[in-house]
Amino acid sequence: MYGARKQRIRRRRPAVVAIAAAMALGTSACGGGEDGAAGSAGANKDGKASVKPSAPAAPDEARLKAASFTDGERVGTYTASAYVLDGPLGDAYTATPAGCQPLVSLAGEVSDPDPAAQTQRKVDIPDELLGLTVDVTLRSYANGGAATVMKTLDKAGRDCAGGFTEQRAVAAAKYLKVEPAKAPAFAAEADGAKAYRFTILDVKGQEKLYEYLTVVRSGTVTLAFRAEITSTKDIGGVPAEIMAAQWAKFRAAKG
Repeated sequence: MYGARKQRIRRRRPAVVAIAAAMALGTSACGGGEDGAAGSAGANKDGKASVKPSAPAAPDEARLKAASFTDGERVGTYTASAYVLDGPLGDAYTATPAGCQPLVSLAGEVSDPDPAAQTQRKVDIPDELLGLTVDVTLRSYANGGAATVMKTLDKAGRDCAGGFTEQRAVAAAKYLKVEPAKAPAFAAEADGAKAYRFTILDVKGQEKLYEYLTVVRSGTVTLAFRAEITSTKDIGGVPAEIMAAQWAKFRAAKG
């Protein structure tokens, strides 16, 4: 968020553990939904044994890290790095009205559903102190949570198109407009994708700023990309090369 680039901190709930280590990351990116093949035994109306499908287990933090950018990894002119203080400050921000929350932060502390696990990276050009920063977050969800996230994000995008207020630690920022943005080319391979352009009035009420959010779902996992810049420049969207590189790495980790 504007003015908070170098102040990175977030509060994290303990990640859910006891996830089946043998489970792959999410379901197939083209699999359509979060239903798994495994299930519990039962009986049908004829008394014959049957199996009830159950949702696949959500990948744990170790698997998400294996599928995300590594600290120092280069993506064209950009470099990925781990957050020194465990995440962007914006993760703790909230929205008024509450229905707009998915557009501000999907962190479990402030948004439902709560992810089972997550991993985050910052992608930027290190020498550009006032340049573009992209927050890249992979989150896994149990019990259909990833699909729920996409539904609430879609609803917020429609309901909050005319604007809302973002509540920060000591100030508030006004979102003037929420508009659909172009989804990445690989979205056709995923189970869902949403992309938005935000026009924001800075906390001093003097300048219009622009941020972009793209969220892609693959089975039980969401990949979120939030791009911001510490100036009034409209960057035109989350850099396609960053999203494509992360998607390719995620797919490769799934095997």
